[in-house]
Order: sequence, then structure tokens, then C-alpha cells
Amino acid sequence: MSEKTKILFVCHGNICRSPMAEFVMKNLCQKVGMVDRFEIASAAVSTEEIGNDIYPPAKSKLREKGVPFEQRGARQITRADYEYYDYIVCADRSNLRWMERLLGDDTECKVSLMMAWPQTIDSSEQFDMCDARDVSDPWYTGDFEMAYQDIFLSCCAILNKLM
Repeated sequence: MSEKTKILFVCHGNICRSPMAEFVMKNLCQKVGMVDRFEIASAAVSTEEIGNDIYPPAKSKLREKGVPFEQRGARQITRADYEYYDYIVCADRSNLRWMERLLGDDTECKVSLMMAWPQTIDSSEQFDMCDARDVSDPWYTGDFEMAYQDIFLSCCAILNKLM
């Protein structure tokens, strides 16, 4: 059996967008019979929510969409994560800036923005993050539907590109 492709989703606190992406991606992989090909997790750039479970409105949105999830504790990304994961997918540009401060330069070109992936569906080229928009933070906007739609679109694109 070949080695799994390892994906880490990252957002500010690891209680809304990144865990939603983690479980959406796991669900998509389950639906297409590719669970054994991927290892998927999530982390935060900040320490504000460490140990906290998924934010209740994010859980409600996952339930509404039929996406299974499990209780988990938020954690902060580490240098070991950078070394371990093949792809580190950030929800927004603020996450990219935090990652650079925490981990240094992305010398292995592992880090991307979630919304850059949908641009690559019909292309064999790498994506251009300059044109990618952020996944808005529902902690601030209250719009968990929009965040979910962006996350779902991104996860579909990631799965399509990596299959």
C-alpha cells in the first residue's frame, strides 16, 4: 500500500473553519472510498482556544449538512506538523502571516489558501494564491452557511486534484 497523503487544515482558533474542513474532507473521502489514501487533521495558529471542542454553531452546521464529526480539542500548529504534513491549507491570509511568524518560510511549498484550490480544478498548474479570497471567519460574521459552502467547494477541489 502506498503512503497516505497528509493534509492539515488551519484557521485562527481551530474551533470553526479548520475542524469543519477536516470533517468535510473526511466525509468526502468516505463517500468516494478513499479514506485509506488520506490522513486529515486540523490545527490553529493561535493559542486562544487550545483544548476547546468545535464551536457549537459549527457543529450545528455540520449536523445540518449530514457531516459526521467527533469531539476533539483545538491545538496549535507546530514545526513538526510542517515537517509531517504534505499539504497545509489555511482558511485566510491572516493564517498565512501567523504561520510564517511561527514556523518561518514555506521552503517546501506546502502551504496554500483553501480558496486557491477551486481555481485549479481544470488546470494542471499550481494555483496562484494572489487571486484567492479568504474563507470568512464565522466566529466574527455569524455566517456559518457561507463558511461551509466555501469549505465544501475547497475540499471537493482538493480531493479532485489529489485523486
